[in-house]
Amino acid sequence: MICPKPPIRLVPITTGLQLRNPRVLLGGNHQPTLLRYLEGWPKRWGGPRAFRIQFVQNGESLSRFARDSFDLAVIQAPAAEAVAETVQELVRVARQGLITRR
Repeated sequence: MICPKPPIRLVPITTGLQLRNPRVLLGGNHQPTLLRYLEGWPKRWGGPRAFRIQFVQNGESLSRFARDSFDLAVIQAPAAEAVAETVQELVRVARQGLITRR
């Protein structure tokens, strides 16, 4: 008996899967304010979700996190001299990001 060839998948296995518990990074000193930015995100979910939230202090480096570690990051606006580095790190660690004003 000849076995058929297994199907080949060219996209990551996680493509198209809905996340039950999205990972969220909140960076800043006033955490209740940052939590309010999550209200309604994302709007297309059909049911409730539990966020896995990790906090970092304002100005703390994001270099310790791996690429695409978070589904969303909400970061308070950094100091003018740190904007470029913060945005670069934010894009690296999160699939979606939001920078808020102080």
